[in-house]
Amino acid sequence: MKIRDLLSTRFRYVYKNCCLYIIIANVIVFLLTSMNSRLASYLAMNPINVAHHNMYWQFITYMFVHGSFSHLFFNMLGLYFFGTAVEQSVGSKEFLLFYLLCGALAGVFSYFVYVNTGYFRVFLLGASGALFAVLLAYAVIFPDSTVFLFGIVPMSARMLILGYTVLEIVYQLTGYNAGVAHLTHLGGFAFAYLYFVIRFRVNPADRLFGRRR
Repeated sequence: MKIRDLLSTRFRYVYKNCCLYIIIANVIVFLLTSMNSRLASYLAMNPINVAHHNMYWQFITYMFVHGSFSHLFFNMLGLYFFGTAVEQSVGSKEFLLFYLLCGALAGVFSYFVYVNTGYFRVFLLGASGALFAVLLAYAVIFPDSTVFLFGIVPMSARMLILGYTVLEIVYQLTGYNAGVAHLTHLGGFAFAYLYFVIRFRVNPADRLFGRRR
């Protein structure tokens, strides 16, 4: 079997509501880190901890750490609404691989950016990198579905993704809202895009802005 065929071999479809379990895991980690702030430093991704203390698990665990209740709430709300639909479409095994892999790669990407720009003391945390990957997946699978921005403004999923991409690039270049990991968000988009190309053999640009399939 060719490597390309191996990479695109799909799992047998099952639906186990993994989104719910991911949300529960995030809530549990939030409660634990709220009671023990030191635990967060072992789970959030820090370049020094990774490079000098071999804490490579942080590329996974950072996705489950949140800095505040609102940070947790809005990430999990987005995961519930968009992630559930994506999981139902592709199956739980595929979704879990997609979520963890894209989130981890967004963390790895952020790590190399931090190391090469001298940001050694930063702590990367939150599910946003994986969530942005889920948002792109939702838009690719349901490009014409209506999404209500802030629960008020209706727009298509494809326009939501375009808007978020432009905003994240602008925020990164201008330094606006500097406490947010905009590069990690963009990394989530980028790795989700590659996942669809390699794993599903689907070009997201065709689904979002070009020919329909």
